Amino acid sequence: MTDPGHLFSERLCGIVGREALTERLSDEFVFADLGADAVRPLVGFDDLNAMLAACAPEPPRLRLHRDGSPVPVERYTEAVTASRAARRVVRPEALYRELREGASLVLDGLDRMHPPVAAAADDLMRLVRERVQANMYLIWGESRGFDTHWDDHDTVIVQVEGTKHWQVHGPGSRTHPMKDDVDHAHTPPRDADGGLQIVWEGVLRPGQVLHVPRGWWHTVTGTGDVSLHLTFGFTRATGVDWAQALVRRLVEEEGFRRDLPRFADPDVRRKHRRELAARLAELAEEADLDGFLAERDARFPRRTSFSLPWTVDGEPPGPGARVEFVPILPPPLVREGGKVALSVGGRRYRLPAEAGEVLGVLAERRSLTVAELAEAAGTAPGRAAEVVSVLARHHLALIR
Repeated sequence: MTDPGHLFSERLCGIVGREALTERLSDEFVFADLGADAVRPLVGFDDLNAMLAACAPEPPRLRLHRDGSPVPVERYTEAVTASRAARRVVRPEALYRELREGASLVLDGLDRMHPPVAAAADDLMRLVRERVQANMYLIWGESRGFDTHWDDHDTVIVQVEGTKHWQVHGPGSRTHPMKDDVDHAHTPPRDADGGLQIVWEGVLRPGQVLHVPRGWWHTVTGTGDVSLHLTFGFTRATGVDWAQALVRRLVEEEGFRRDLPRFADPDVRRKHRRELAARLAELAEEADLDGFLAERDARFPRRTSFSLPWTVDGEPPGPGARVEFVPILPPPLVREGGKVALSVGGRRYRLPAEAGEVLGVLAERRSLTVAELAEAAGTAPGRAAEVVSVLARHHLALIR
């Protein structure tokens, strides 16, 4: 079986090549067969049953669709009051009935409920360097949950249980559409006879994976069998994001903070516009893409996780305690005099320089014991434990 933490960066890249999921990402369709054993550790029905019971997800996080339309929530949930707050809970017998009648169950954010899926999502994030969310889709029979459609984000689909029939049609009349686009009325691609173009068609089986780029139309239907698949979705940085970051910088410019000369002569307004445009062009020239992407990485979020009791009682961990690196992307370490600095989740940390070796090893290896960390970093186990305690208090490391 494959460690979910290496499902994409090692297993999938080993089959299709790393450049297919980096340089050619979002532009090309990808199909790969990882084998059922590779995806079996991700999630099964026992896991799903436990999550539905323990996490009690409610609409819209858990929802049902049938034949392209949402199933009214009143048909499979009931209103209750818990801790003085009104909410809706799923009624098991009603959920079973709707699934028997062909509804498709969608469960969003499975990576926030199930560690193996979280590990796979984190692995994909380190590969594509974008935020990833994993949603689950479950259906029985030959029905479909959704009509022929396109998604406003890139997707990697992993078939886990059963089978599902896919038709991938390719990009439509508007390439690279966005969630906040001005035109959502674009149409799917057609062949010479007017029928839907088919880029790829097949029945997806356990262990098989698709990458469907943003804006590519597709049709998905059941095969009469059960089908459970995961969709790992992510939205990549675009020129719009770069331009918005540039606009946010304009508040630093006095000329852009000034009122527009609404009541001045036309010549004055034209001059003012030319001055704004000239300064904007200068700033755009200075705003290189590398700096923008580095700043975007520095704001990359962390998963919420806790290291009790270590972070409260102050006791350093023993040599056998396991340490895990919290940041999903390894941040650059910058030496500043007697300090080492790093930026994670939009916050900047300055730590003693001797923490740099421990941080470097931990960022590369991600999970190891205090003793292993000390040996790899070339420092005493006691000192490594002290550094780990500091990192844990700043939510940069977990102690298990």
